[in-house]
Amino acid sequence: MLVGVGRTGRAMAVAAVGVMVLTGCGETAEPDGTASPGASAGSSSDTDPAVAKRGGSIGAAGSACELPVTFDIAEDWTAEAIDSAEAAAKVDELEAESSADPDDLGKEVAAEIADSMLRQGPVTAACEVDAKPAGNIGFLRVWTGEPGDDDARTVLEGFVTAEASDVVSLDKQRYSAFRSGGVDGVEVAYLRTSEILEESSKERALAVVTPDGPVVLALGGLDDEEHEAMLPAFELAKRTLRVP
Repeated sequence: MLVGVGRTGRAMAVAAVGVMVLTGCGETAEPDGTASPGASAGSSSDTDPAVAKRGGSIGAAGSACELPVTFDIAEDWTAEAIDSAEAAAKVDELEAESSADPDDLGKEVAAEIADSMLRQGPVTAACEVDAKPAGNIGFLRVWTGEPGDDDARTVLEGFVTAEASDVVSLDKQRYSAFRSGGVDGVEVAYLRTSEILEESSKERALAVVTPDGPVVLALGGLDDEEHEAMLPAFELAKRTLRVP
């Protein structure tokens, strides 16, 4: 199994091989003209981080992504649901093709990339909120899992440690609890280092547990500059997170 290629490397490889297994229905969140509780725009101090301007919300029935939670997405960001069953079938197909032709490195890489984008630790990709229409290169990805006994901290630790390998190290992990709309969750900020690409990247994710299973929101970007620019969108999602 190929591991530790890094987010930037994975993005480049996906573009090169044309693997788009996570493409969903292509809908976008529709703004309703009202702000969800806790959402605001602008910036302040370190204890009150910047919050992106609201563009719409997702998670509810009929929205671009139907999820166990609802939250607001930043202005001009677009949401697209991930058909996990269809994506898993494509991953299996790629893996079968790779096994049939072990000398075809492209298919092996494509299968590994697709699988890593579909599953991570205890959760499976369910929705991707794209920042490109707003001028940033990155996304907020939503992952969901099956109901169980694990709390939010355990789920998030499982999600994060699933990235580690012989060539990928995770450092400076900082976990903190938060509460939003009556929902208790856990957030983590950490540094991910790829020895293959010889680069490090800032990462941010959060997890909550709902009656329908755990939910993880993870922020991904091209580089640290993009990561910092998109943090207000992550903060908006966290502050408006609700369990319907």
